Amino acid sequence: MANIKSAKKRVLIAEANRQRNVAWKSSIKTAAKKALELAKSEDKAALETAISKVYQLCDKAVSKGILHKNTAARKKSRLVLAIKKMAEAK
Repeated sequence: MANIKSAKKRVLIAEANRQRNVAWKSSIKTAAKKALELAKSEDKAALETAISKVYQLCDKAVSKGILHKNTAARKKSRLVLAIKKMAEAK
């Protein structure tokens, strides 16, 4: 642990930021899994709202600096590709 007071404070702030970032990334993963589950069902309206939610979470994470814009674009693209692949398999 650091000796200087300001360095100790930065350590605490960095840990709080890390936990917040982990929570955001976890919520994106959860939303994506929910969208994939809905892709198996026949409810198109629920699927559209789930995809929209994933897009919204990814875009907000980019604006907050949690995800890089290319990472968010990749996640969104792979999600839609997976959903389309599941639709073709039916």
